[in-house]
Amino acid sequence: MRYVPIFTILLFLSSALSIPILADVSPSSSAPTAPLITTSTDKSSYSIGDTIVVSGSVRSLVVGTPLTIQILDSNNNLVQVAQIDVSQDGKYTDTIKAVGGLWKSNGVYTVKVQYGPPNVTAQASFTFQSSFTPTSNAFQLKDPNSQQTFNVNYTISGGTVKTMTIDAQSLSVIVSVNSTSDGTITLQLPRALIDAKTNAGQDDAFIILIDGAEVKPQSESADNNFRNITIQFLQGDQDIEIIGTQIVPEFGPIAALVLAIAIVSIIAVSAKTGLRFMPKY
Repeated sequence: MRYVPIFTILLFLSSALSIPILADVSPSSSAPTAPLITTSTDKSSYSIGDTIVVSGSVRSLVVGTPLTIQILDSNNNLVQVAQIDVSQDGKYTDTIKAVGGLWKSNGVYTVKVQYGPPNVTAQASFTFQSSFTPTSNAFQLKDPNSQQTFNVNYTISGGTVKTMTIDAQSLSVIVSVNSTSDGTITLQLPRALIDAKTNAGQDDAFIILIDGAEVKPQSESADNNFRNITIQFLQGDQDIEIIGTQIVPEFGPIAALVLAIAIVSIIAVSAKTGLRFMPKY
């Protein structure tokens, strides 16, 4: 029985010494740290001619060190590279235009950014379409004055044609489009509808406005019956106005024929009845 107190003391000391050991193996409760660098694009998919916005942030600013942006296509070929400065708050933004001969394959593209040490990198991805599928159609444009109807053939990529109208006062045809991306539209304009002539009677250039701003056509051609014009537009553009020097006449062929018949009838009636339009002196 004399060994019981000694045994009790040893057991107490063993329990006391085990407390800090258990505390050391407890899991850490510290919060995760932010990544060294981040990157993203403003959209998940793009088409040829689109503008790609790349942005992100770095955790530690390195004075005088540029940030490198690389874009690789679906075959891991480099199609674009740029170096930009990082702002004082650690954020960066760059815009890249998806144009040029290297932007030619469809698929998933990768954006890689690197800053300072080689291991400080990040990447993002987006889908890319290198070409549009043009849509060809014909719009029946009716002049409200002469009641004439004209078929305006067109081919558009990067959007759709919503409507076409005639503005007789400004001698123009207005094409309203829903431009889902940068694109082009080619119009076959009948000369009987709209034309542009110099004082000498030769073909003159159309004036082209997109949402009120003057632009130059991408190409023009003509024959005896039509003026063909190709116009580039940007995503979000709405109204394309083609201004000439002459628009469809107020009296079309049918109206002119009716007018001629009426005049002939009046002359015939006046000759038969002796009706005079001017007083006889």
